[in-house]
Amino acid sequence: MSVATSLSEAPLPASGAEVIALRRTAVAGEAALGVRADNGITRLVELHQRDPLSLRLPQPGRGDIFEASLITTSGGVVGGDSLRIEITAGAGSALRVYPQAAEKIYRSLGADSRITVGLSASAGAWLEWLPQETILFDGARLRRDTNIELAPGARVLAGEFLVFGRRASGERLSRGLIHDGWRLRRGGKLVWADALHADGDLAAPLASPACLGGVTAFASLIYAAEDAAAQLEALRELLPEEPAGAQHALTAVNGLVVGRFLGEALAVRRSYGAFWAAARARLAGLPAALPRLWHV
Repeated sequence: MSVATSLSEAPLPASGAEVIALRRTAVAGEAALGVRADNGITRLVELHQRDPLSLRLPQPGRGDIFEASLITTSGGVVGGDSLRIEITAGAGSALRVYPQAAEKIYRSLGADSRITVGLSASAGAWLEWLPQETILFDGARLRRDTNIELAPGARVLAGEFLVFGRRASGERLSRGLIHDGWRLRRGGKLVWADALHADGDLAAPLASPACLGGVTAFASLIYAAEDAAAQLEALRELLPEEPAGAQHALTAVNGLVVGRFLGEALAVRRSYGAFWAAARARLAGLPAALPRLWHV
């Protein structure tokens, strides 16, 4: 008996089976999208993509803003892959960008999977970077950095969403690398820097009450704008009731609103999505709705 399997997949077949390992060459994907406002209408001015990254422009819902959906055509990210995403919202434009589906970070043989995200918003722009889950397989090595450049008068609502292991498949994240770093600059000045970093034995920090306390999912959210701190109490009122297995909170730091959502993956997804929809309505007068692809 022989079994064909990817070296990124787990678990291994039963004892006695011959394993044929399938490898693929590491890839370097790129995606860049830019928009600008023309007589109050947001229009596309830049679109660049290189496999395995691809961009689609879905028709937005009634009363909603310009949308772009990001696709990873390789079906997931393996060790050695490098993905670079650049999103630019010109002055006065309104843009929402989101992945088509959850991203999978497969088990690595040693090399890091690198993802770099650059978000830039000019004066008067509204930019949403709405995540879906990034699922970390056991042994994954993810190094992701998100850099935000904010001009005076711009507003950005951005987040990321990590899921630790595949509990439905009986897999827990016990080893690997998690590096999820943020840098936000306003007018060229650094005003926010944050990173979740753990390397090697991940079981201990994920289980420790002083760290993540055994949760299976962790999502972050940042609202950056000149009125952000003044919106804190109103945004707290939009937080949904905490379902079983989930916790969430908002705080203001250096003129930003920062949110954390922790718990079981499905519960976090529901709370996170419900809050995001309500927040965009409160902050920008947009429909309290998520993209159709978020519900697939």
